[in-house]
Amino acid sequence: MQATDLFAALSHATRLRTLMLLVEHGELCVCELTHAIGVSQPHLSRHLSQLRELGLVADRRAGLWVYYRVHPDLPGWAQAVLRETHAGLCNSPPFVADFSALSAMPNRPDAPRCA
Repeated sequence: MQATDLFAALSHATRLRTLMLLVEHGELCVCELTHAIGVSQPHLSRHLSQLRELGLVADRRAGLWVYYRVHPDLPGWAQAVLRETHAGLCNSPPFVADFSALSAMPNRPDAPRCA
């Protein structure tokens, strides 16, 4: 992981918002990310692909869903940058709105459902 790659990734609003949601929630489905950020699936998928190629996120498939998380093998200094960035931004727009939109999302893939 090169520092220039991390900071270049953080310089785009979609990638920054995605990473802040992943830091906040641990792991999210593509549909949850598109709902929270309010972008189209192709737009988000392009940015997720860039984050994956840089080694910033990892993914896993579960049935129809693809889930993303901050890559567990990210160097400690990069994890610290993400944690500090999250701490500094989590109470400001548009991040508060992203967190709220995700919380209000109906039919989340892993949300408990009534029988």
